[in-house]
Amino acid sequence: MTETRLRFPPSPTGYLHIGGARTALYNWLYAKKTGGKLILRIEDTDADRSTEESIKGIIDGMKWLGIDWDEGPYFQTDFDADHIAAAKKLLDTTKAYKCFCTREELEAKREAAQANKTTYGYDGTCRNLTEEDIAEKEAAGFPFVVRFKAPQKDGILSYNDEVLGEIKSHYNEIEDFVIVRSTGKPLYLLCNVVDDIRDRISHIIRGQDHMTNTLRQVLLYEALDAPLPVFAHMPLTLDTRKAKISKRSHGEIVAVQFYEKHGFIPWALSNFLVLLGWSSGDDQEFFSKEEMIEAFSLDRINKSNSIFNYQQGNAKFFTDPKAIAMNQHYLRTMPIEEIAVLVKPFLEKEDLWDASYEGDKKEWFEQTLDLIRDRFRILTDFADLGRAYFSDEFPVEAKPLKKNVLKHEGLKEWLPMLADRYEALSDFTLETSEQTARDLATELDIKPGIIINGMRTVVTGQLAGASMFDILLAIGQERVVRRLRNVGNLFEA
Repeated sequence: MTETRLRFPPSPTGYLHIGGARTALYNWLYAKKTGGKLILRIEDTDADRSTEESIKGIIDGMKWLGIDWDEGPYFQTDFDADHIAAAKKLLDTTKAYKCFCTREELEAKREAAQANKTTYGYDGTCRNLTEEDIAEKEAAGFPFVVRFKAPQKDGILSYNDEVLGEIKSHYNEIEDFVIVRSTGKPLYLLCNVVDDIRDRISHIIRGQDHMTNTLRQVLLYEALDAPLPVFAHMPLTLDTRKAKISKRSHGEIVAVQFYEKHGFIPWALSNFLVLLGWSSGDDQEFFSKEEMIEAFSLDRINKSNSIFNYQQGNAKFFTDPKAIAMNQHYLRTMPIEEIAVLVKPFLEKEDLWDASYEGDKKEWFEQTLDLIRDRFRILTDFADLGRAYFSDEFPVEAKPLKKNVLKHEGLKEWLPMLADRYEALSDFTLETSEQTARDLATELDIKPGIIINGMRTVVTGQLAGASMFDILLAIGQERVVRRLRNVGNLFEA
């Protein structure tokens, strides 16, 4: 049985785009599903735009997502000799020819076709030049490109697409296309085929925007006496205005690094991206890696385009709400030991990390993360919304400050009174901390909520969260007492 071999061939002209990441994921999943191999090939032929920074960004982004590869990274420019040799083979076998038409001549023909309201296609002016004609033009120093000699015959050229079914075109609709520039540099169209033949690629999973190349590449495979790979063209991902998502139009929101920086769990983002164009056929949305590999198949890739529901300027949903919801699900359900590892760099960045969280305070650290994670959506929330658990320097939100503290002038005295009673407790537990607060409210003849809500704001800076008395135990008796005594500072601010 022939080995399944797939490739992910990004162009290093910018960061790893989420569309590219989705392509990599589909190829990775199919390779894993079939016991095949994934080849990483950097298509760096655009020397003016390819950068080392982009190459690093692509590789780092794939590693962060957990997409491993079996061969590579290979670099397309390392195989220039292969591309040139393939072009020479096509010339030598008269399947390609040298074209001396100038840009001005071609443009004039194109304008004439437009004026006559006809479709322009190269008319084969140089297709049948004699050897003497070619030698004369070369001797005179005329520049030339190399064109592939498309078959001039009746009939249909077709291939089977695993997503879209049979794709076909009449032979007479395919013009003689350029495969080598006048500089002697082979074009992507040829390089891509030569590389896939050399790397023994059996399956090509890529976006539908590449379909304009595929029929011409089928001709190149045939001309180079190579077997045709299996093609599967994925739907495009569009924004809410039905425009293709792109780096130029949407900025960093479509960069994988954006999600890493903003505290997404790698597999949560991967799970979201896979579902942008694929479904398992049932209602399942959340998959482990193993489940996704087992479920993935080419026939479940959607034919229609998917929508990336990003609404610029929406502060609550800074990216697709579905992506945030999926991340929140994983944040709530993953083993807390795994969450602890993921949270660490975000606490370190905000100078909130303590080495004891991996030592004698490890149990406290994990219990605290488990307590507060239900209301968080992204990993950065632990350092932002959860700051009060790891530092005495934390912001107090304006809404709870006004509603739960400043509205009740008596809290300037009541909360320090509660602090004294908490400090006197020899056993600071859920039961004793709650009973003490309620007893004080009874003595003061006020609703317990005034004490409890005021305490929440003073101790955490927030309006809502976990059970108040669970919070008190997490923050600890000493810190709770200190914060309650400092309530007066909030009235003076």
